[in-house]
Amino acid sequence: MSTVTIAPNKSEIEQNNFNRYVMNTYGRFPITIAKGEGCKLWDTDGKEYLDFVAGIATCTLGHAHPALIEAVTEQIKKLHHVSNLYYIPEQGLLAQKIVENSCADKVFFCNSGAEANEAAIKLVRKYAHTVLEFLDEPVILTAKSSFHGRTLATVTATGQPKYQKHFQPLVPGFEYVPYNDIRAIEEAITDIDEGDRRVAAIMIEPLQGEGGVRPGDLDYFLRLRKICDETGILLVFDEVQVGVGRTGKMWGYENLGVEPDIFTSAKGLAGGIPIGAMMCKATCDVFEPGNHASTFGGNPFVCSAGLKVLETIEKENLLQNVQARGEQLRTRLRAIVKQYPDLFSEVRGWGLIDGMEIKADVELTSIEIVKKAMENGLLLAPAGPKVLRFVPPLIVSADEIDQGGDILEKTLADLSL
Repeated sequence: MSTVTIAPNKSEIEQNNFNRYVMNTYGRFPITIAKGEGCKLWDTDGKEYLDFVAGIATCTLGHAHPALIEAVTEQIKKLHHVSNLYYIPEQGLLAQKIVENSCADKVFFCNSGAEANEAAIKLVRKYAHTVLEFLDEPVILTAKSSFHGRTLATVTATGQPKYQKHFQPLVPGFEYVPYNDIRAIEEAITDIDEGDRRVAAIMIEPLQGEGGVRPGDLDYFLRLRKICDETGILLVFDEVQVGVGRTGKMWGYENLGVEPDIFTSAKGLAGGIPIGAMMCKATCDVFEPGNHASTFGGNPFVCSAGLKVLETIEKENLLQNVQARGEQLRTRLRAIVKQYPDLFSEVRGWGLIDGMEIKADVELTSIEIVKKAMENGLLLAPAGPKVLRFVPPLIVSADEIDQGGDILEKTLADLSL
């Protein structure tokens, strides 16, 4: 009896070759993306997907946006990199654009969110030693379930032990408190300041992304600002995921009615071109030449992309689109929650960063729903084992929100829930 051998498809061949040479540091989904346009992606076998991941809240203008294509094409023809040994006009213009549209006075550019948060940590420590005159160990308070990056300092700042396992010894100078719990902050400051260490900063996300899409409480953040003003503690916001229009406002802190002393950005700032930025007010701008640096940070290429992203957000009224499409999405998701009251507990979020939580006593995980949705042509991301995350490009249309809702409903039906 003859046997039939099924030849692997193009994606399988590429994935096998990829796994042969690339370190196994990611749990990748088994699709190979070849091209994109707007909010759509296609794999190497030609299958189409509606992209509600956007490079993990990064592709602000979607894929192959004409304005971004034009900007980076023209810039690379002219000049792409020279290093920070020299003045870079595009970097100065992007910094100006950020300062004029935020509470910041100065900007430091780097290459990623982790690097931006590293810069913030270093700035806090220098401020503590030189301005607050902390001769012993300055402490930064961060929140449990937070996420601040994968470098040793930022993974230590991250209040999730699973990311820290096997990487000890961690960087000293961090303590963790529950998110949205002002009493815990007050107690931590009192307890720490009674010892040899003192609290120099509170580093926190206006909305926890990887921690389950959990928005900050207004009263909590107002109290944080008051505590920092009264004590001299710096307030640092990690806006790597929520900045640059993602929440329907340019910066996440605008949803909370408070201004940080320092805040960071990365993901959406250049629409998918690698960039990071740490912004601060003049009162804590204590860096001097030689204190911190980045070879690639703020080069002409990435800054031309960042400028075009910010200009396009304004020109195409994308903040208004984010607000309208975010409300449309949450309305649809809440209707689905009503269809499946035994499965989902709530929908929460701001603008186009939204989470749909699976009830704790349900065996189904977010990964299982993500995989089935992918089979049906919708890309979603988990935010922990029990939260589905929805972060489409800021250009997403009303029809595409409806399409995403339709595919999600089909996915849940396919799972026989």
